[in-house]
Amino acid sequence: MNLLKNPDLLDHLASTYALGTLRGGARRRFETLAREQAPVRAAALIWQTRLASMNELQPQSAPDAAVWTRIDNLVQGERQAKALQATRESARQNEPPALTGWLRSLLLWRGAAAAGALATAFVVVTGLNLRDQLGGEIQQLQAKLQATPQIDYVAVLADEKSAASMLVTFDPKNNKLTLQRVGGYQEADDRSLQLWALPPSGGPKSLGVLGRDKLLRLTAGEADVREVPALAISLEPKGGVPSAGGPTGPVLFSGALIQKML
Repeated sequence: MNLLKNPDLLDHLASTYALGTLRGGARRRFETLAREQAPVRAAALIWQTRLASMNELQPQSAPDAAVWTRIDNLVQGERQAKALQATRESARQNEPPALTGWLRSLLLWRGAAAAGALATAFVVVTGLNLRDQLGGEIQQLQAKLQATPQIDYVAVLADEKSAASMLVTFDPKNNKLTLQRVGGYQEADDRSLQLWALPPSGGPKSLGVLGRDKLLRLTAGEADVREVPALAISLEPKGGVPSAGGPTGPVLFSGALIQKML
């Protein structure tokens, strides 16, 4: 099956590969396709990047006060149940022989009523606490989902030997280009890498000068990439060159810019 013609299946396989649940022969076949086809590599890298950034979306926090309230309710409920059981045992031992049956029934009904009232109160308190906690967790989840990047464009930029060197994704929701170095190339201190859009007509347009970090972000509008079939990175003097003149140094990496159709 051609995965490039089935984007839903490609996205599913890439996600399970990144999670580690794709195993055996299926995992080996996917790795073979990833080595041979840049879009497959890009899909896998996108999911690996998503999962790697999940830790940043989950800050450490102390347990909610409602958690301690529920624990205290459980402890108090258990203590009251034990006290009720002890009262029933004491009454059973001290009751007159002729009234044993009546008192046993009376204590049983009273105990059941008390236990029912206690259970009802516990359920109400726990339900209110759980509702408040779930409401807060839902709000936190909604905020995290809003902050999650929306990746609509992706490119794998490779060198002349087809070795992947840079993964590029574009988030139109936040107008951000994200570039991740996936190769071992590092420019000299007196040189800079510069990203270029290669439109179907006209000259290259600079999208920004790259820093030396492994993960880089540039601001760009969707109009800058919507009709662009390919991207390229050139080696330029420190600080880059003006966009109007185009690249002056060698083009090190290039690749097709693919719009996701999922």
